[in-house]
Amino acid sequence: MTTSPVLLDVQGLQTAFHTEAGAWLAVDGVDLTIKRGEILGLVGESGSGKSVTGFSLLGLIDAPGEVVAGSVRFKGEELRGLSEEQMRTLRGDRIAMIFQDPLMTLNPVLKVGEQMAEAISTHYPRVSREEIRARCIEALGQVGIPSPQTRLDNYPHEFSGGMRQRVAIAIAMLNKPELIIADEPTTALDVTIQGQILFEMQKLCREQNTAMIWITHDLGVVAELADQVAVMYAGRIVEYGSVEQVLGSPLHPYTQGLLESMPGVTTPGERLAQIEGMAPTLTTREAGCPFRPRCTRSDVLCGQRAPEVTIRGERHFRCHFPLEAQA
Repeated sequence: MTTSPVLLDVQGLQTAFHTEAGAWLAVDGVDLTIKRGEILGLVGESGSGKSVTGFSLLGLIDAPGEVVAGSVRFKGEELRGLSEEQMRTLRGDRIAMIFQDPLMTLNPVLKVGEQMAEAISTHYPRVSREEIRARCIEALGQVGIPSPQTRLDNYPHEFSGGMRQRVAIAIAMLNKPELIIADEPTTALDVTIQGQILFEMQKLCREQNTAMIWITHDLGVVAELADQVAVMYAGRIVEYGSVEQVLGSPLHPYTQGLLESMPGVTTPGERLAQIEGMAPTLTTREAGCPFRPRCTRSDVLCGQRAPEVTIRGERHFRCHFPLEAQA
């Protein structure tokens, strides 16, 4: 029997937050397909729904939030509806998550080695102490931590911010997961450390055929790291396709605006380009296309109804008046 190349298939995902004024959709009809070994960049401004999407996939949405609709299939198995115990079996083993703040992963009063050992023994209780220690040392070495044998006996506060993030990545990789969801894990790090971690993550994914969703607001990181990119705005994927196609020839005006606002495309000394206005909050989204108030191509139709998904080859986008793809 041939194994399907599709590892994660998400269709129509909706996540709402309940308030006294009603339920507001933070994630509104997200569709994603990720193949084994593929890296997907999920990009957008703050408040676009990127992190909520990542948490929704793993069933980590707390009240007053709730996943209210859609399908999340991992290796063909529907994850929605699984019990919390069944989801815990998946998390940290077949699916791992790396948080923006490594202290969300690391317990400050336990040595790093103890925490790494627990990540293995929780899922594989029959593994010997010797093998666990060897795997922990190997994992720390893979993410570029020097003297991993001795660093296992250190506490999190004895590591720098960049090193703590490397430890968090090592913990995520310990059980050789098939999918990693990384929620802006390098945002708080300096450029040099960020580049090193991006290199290590890309290398580990290639060596272990691990798929990854890299959540970020930085298109430069996506261009360097990812195979596919999904651009998110106001809870929806507005453009989806290969990095080369989407970043090289965007179809959605929002994608073009993000690209034009990157410092690297601005002449030194000139004012940085920006997208006028602000992204809507959950409670201020208007009827029609949510990007309409900020879009230079909007027309009457844009205020009347939201655009449906249009598919051109392997590219998906939501726009009534898309940009023309360059030859």
